[in-house]
Amino acid sequence: MTDQAPAPYTGPQRVLSGVQPTGDLHLGNYLGALVKFARMQHEIETFIFVADLHALTEWVDPKKLKSNVREITAAYLATGLDPKVASIFAQSAVPEHAELAWVFNCVARLGWLDRMTQFKDKAGKHKERSSVGLYTYPVLQAADILIYKATHVPVGEDQRQHLELTRDIAAKFNHDFEAPGFFPLPETMTQGPGARIMSLRDGKVKMSKSDPSDYSRINLTDDADTISQKVRKARTDPEPLPATLDELKARPEAENLVGVYAALSGQTAQAVLDEYAGQGFGVFKPKLADLAVSVMGPIGGEMRRLLGDPAEIDRILGAGAEHARSVAGPILAEVKRIVGYWAG
Repeated sequence: MTDQAPAPYTGPQRVLSGVQPTGDLHLGNYLGALVKFARMQHEIETFIFVADLHALTEWVDPKKLKSNVREITAAYLATGLDPKVASIFAQSAVPEHAELAWVFNCVARLGWLDRMTQFKDKAGKHKERSSVGLYTYPVLQAADILIYKATHVPVGEDQRQHLELTRDIAAKFNHDFEAPGFFPLPETMTQGPGARIMSLRDGKVKMSKSDPSDYSRINLTDDADTISQKVRKARTDPEPLPATLDELKARPEAENLVGVYAALSGQTAQAVLDEYAGQGFGVFKPKLADLAVSVMGPIGGEMRRLLGDPAEIDRILGAGAEHARSVAGPILAEVKRIVGYWAG
């Protein structure tokens, strides 16, 4: 007797993603995620949340958490997400996430979590001092995805292992509870160019809000003058831009700025080199600064406008949570039936 392939999932196609409310979103977040959220909402049913449950895995000031949720929501809206098209909500407003996570904690195996490299990186040598939440973070992430039966998830390299864990949990649930095809095995949604933007001060380090130098990044809330100044002060080298991508690889700061220009303009990096090969950064940087201001400046302005009306942001989050629960609730109810919970 041969093993049969598991029954395929035949439900609707959905995509889900979220961002932790840690504040200070920057150009890397925009090009790596936000601009793609805005595009994919018109291609597939889309759920985008603010991951405030995940934010608690490390200490966060309670006084700032709510305002950070609003800031992330403002960024979603300012970069093109339409609450009439995509479901935009705070993770904590949909309790089905946490309830499904408990079921998945009982499905996932310790050995699977022990292999998660992101926990090892964050915990370092002080594993015993880390929260249990940080350790089980990937299980909650699996619940985030599967409570909507999301079939596609846009992830960066640092999250690919977590998506594989989600697939393992879905497959084991389907098998252990004799529910073939109940949960989908989510697929990675290709991020495309611009997913990895490096620091403006060091082309070998990813752009990050944790960098002590504000000149290492362009924040979404920066005004036009600040954006222009940061681009003009970005670290470079004395050589003119080369003609080929192979020549560019050995020059991380130059490669990063060319990549930023390409992502902001919608061109390939080679097309940028075709235009600027042989020219120095005295020519290229002002052009890049003008481009960055034209794209990023309006986003910062719109975010500031939205943050001036927190009641409207809260209204959008409330409506998004209501719709998310209308999808998540029936799925959780079916999970409860499958696992044998008492129903009264």
